[in-house]
Amino acid sequence: MSCDTVRTTPNQTVKERVKEVRDVLSRLIADLEAKRVIPVVGPQRAIAFRNWIEGPGKGVTDGCAYRMVMKYGTNEAKRAILAAEQAAGLTVNRQAVHAGHHSHDGGKTWHRGH
Repeated sequence: MSCDTVRTTPNQTVKERVKEVRDVLSRLIADLEAKRVIPVVGPQRAIAFRNWIEGPGKGVTDGCAYRMVMKYGTNEAKRAILAAEQAAGLTVNRQAVHAGHHSHDGGKTWHRGH
């Protein structure tokens, strides 16, 4: 997955980056289960994670996190995303996520790739 390898820091190996991203994902899943992080679906049907500071700080985008949670996450974490879709009345559109629709403020405002 690209967020495992694309955003390495200086002197960081790919193996170290993969571990870093997996650790970030594990904490995101725990935060989704505990409702400390709230998924939000925007009008373009992209996703953001409100109150999630660690991921963006480590170079893990909301889109990448979404893909990883849906692939590797627990049922509880996936249910949090499904609840966000129901609240928005929209499903997450993987094309919108892939096209770079995103939010810098947890879903209050939305942007298209920079």
